[in-house]
Amino acid sequence: MGAQLTSRRRQGGWSLLFSFSLLLLLAASAILVYELVAFSRREELLPSGIIVAGVNVSGLSGRDAVSRWESAYAEPLVLLYPDALGGQPHPIRLHPDQIGWRISSDPMLAGALASGETDGGFWRRFLDYLLGNELIVSREIALVADYQSYALEAFLQDLALRYDNPPGSPGYDLQTLTVYAGESGYALDIAAAMDVIDSSLRSAKSRTVGLPVISIDSELPTLDTLRELIIDYLDDIGFIFDGQRTVASIFILDLITGEELNILGDVAYSAASTIKLPIMIDYFRARTDAPSQNEAWLLANSLLCSNNASSNLLMEIIGRGDIFAGIQSITGTLQRAGALNSFITAPFYLGVEGQRLGSIQAPETAPNQTYVTGADPFNQTTAEDMATLFNLLYDCAEFGSGLVTAFSEGQITRQECRQMLELTSANDLERLLQGGIPQGVRISHKNGWIFDTVGDAGIVYSPNGHHYVISVYLWEETEFQDYEKLWPLVEEISRGAWNFFNSENAMLVPRANLPATAQECEGNYLPPGPEYVNLNDINSWKRR
Repeated sequence: MGAQLTSRRRQGGWSLLFSFSLLLLLAASAILVYELVAFSRREELLPSGIIVAGVNVSGLSGRDAVSRWESAYAEPLVLLYPDALGGQPHPIRLHPDQIGWRISSDPMLAGALASGETDGGFWRRFLDYLLGNELIVSREIALVADYQSYALEAFLQDLALRYDNPPGSPGYDLQTLTVYAGESGYALDIAAAMDVIDSSLRSAKSRTVGLPVISIDSELPTLDTLRELIIDYLDDIGFIFDGQRTVASIFILDLITGEELNILGDVAYSAASTIKLPIMIDYFRARTDAPSQNEAWLLANSLLCSNNASSNLLMEIIGRGDIFAGIQSITGTLQRAGALNSFITAPFYLGVEGQRLGSIQAPETAPNQTYVTGADPFNQTTAEDMATLFNLLYDCAEFGSGLVTAFSEGQITRQECRQMLELTSANDLERLLQGGIPQGVRISHKNGWIFDTVGDAGIVYSPNGHHYVISVYLWEETEFQDYEKLWPLVEEISRGAWNFFNSENAMLVPRANLPATAQECEGNYLPPGPEYVNLNDINSWKRR
C-alpha cells in the first residue's frame, strides 16, 4: 500500500511539472509570436539614419516617408526681388506645380527600403532585434525630380516685365544748355536666377531665394539729345527753326566718332564772307610754291578781316590774272570737295571805279527747296557744305587725308592744310561761334553775314581732345541785320555744343565779357603788315 501511494505521488509530480513546462512553452511561444509580430511591423519602418532628398524619414513607414518629403517639396518658394530704393525686397511666391515640378518617389522609396536590408537574413535581424541591437543606417538618398525649365524661364520673364527698372533716357536743361545722362537701371539676371531657383527647388529647407539683378548703366546723351536741346532752345526763345520767316541750319560733326547732327543742313543760304574759306583752299590748290609775304597778307586780310578787295585779288591770282577764271576754279574745287550746293559766280562788289563786273554760270545744285532764305544767286552755301570743308581740312592736317586725297598729284599738302587752319584760328572777333566757348579755346573758323543772314563754321579744339566741327546759319526775313537777336542765338547754339563735348568744363551761363559787336580786325588780330604774317604761327607777331 505504501508503494502505491509513492507511485501516485510521483505521477502527480510529473503532471504538475509537465503542465508548468507546457505553460512556459506556451508563454515563450506567445512572446515569440508577439516579438515576431512587433519585429515584422518594425521591419516595415525605415531604419534610423535614413535621409531622403534632405528629409529625415527615420522610423517612418514608406507611405509616411513619401508624404513627408513630398509635402516638404510642395512648399512654395519665396522669391525676393530687390527694392529700387533700398527698402524691403518684393516677395513673390512660386509654387512648384506652376512650373511642372514632379518628384519621382518610387525609386527614392525603393532606395530607402533597401537601406534596411543587412547580411544574415530575417532571423539574423530578428536576433539583433531581440538583443536590442538597433539597426542604424547612415545613408542619404538623392532627390529624383524634374520641372519644365521653359516654364520657369517664362515665369521669370514675366517677373522682369513687372519689376525691372530700365535706365532713364538722357535729357537736357534749357537754362544751362547742358545735357545729362539718364538714371541707371537694373534688370533681373534671368540665367543666374534660374540657377539659384533650381538649387532652392531641390532643397527641402532653403525655400527663400534672393533674386540676382544686374545694374544697367545710365543711357548717355547723344547728338540726338543735343539736337533736341537746340530745337527746344530756339522754340523757347521764339525763333522757329523751320518757319516761313525764320530758318536755322546747324551741322555738327564729332571728329572722334564721326557722328553727325544735322538740322536742315542742306538749306541754301547767302554765303557772304564764309565763301572766303573755299577761296583760300583753292588758292593753295592752285599754287605750286609757298605764298609770298604779300599773298600771305592778302590771305590774312581776306580770312581774318573779310576784306572783299583782298578776296578779289586772290581770285585773280588763282585765275592767273582773270578773276572769272579764278571764280570758275573755286566753284569747281567746291564741287570736287563734295560741297555740291556751294558756289561763287561773281566777284565781290567793291563799288570802286573800274571794277570788272560780271558772272559765270552757276553749277547745278540740289539744296532743300522747302525752305527759302532768299540766298544770293551769285554766292551760296549750306551749313553742311561748310562743315564738310572744315572736316576735309582737319583730316588733311591731322592725318594726311581729307583734301590731300580729294585732289590728286599733291595739289594740296598736309602742311598747307595746317597753315589754313592756323590762319583761321586767329579769327578773334570774340562773337558768334567763338562767343559760345570759353575765352582762349582754339577755334579755326570763318564767319559772314549780310542784312538777313548770319553764318559761322569752324573747328573747336576741345582741351579734352574731343574736337568737333560746327556750322551754324540763321536767316530771318528782315531789312537789316539784328546783331542783338541773331548773334546771341549762334553763341548759345555754340555754347550748347561746347557743353555737350566738354561736360566736365561746361559753361552754365553765357559769357558776360563779349563785345557789343565783332571785335575790329585791324589793330587786334590782323598782323600789322605783310612782313609779320607767319602762316605757320599766325600770332607770332604779338610776341615780337
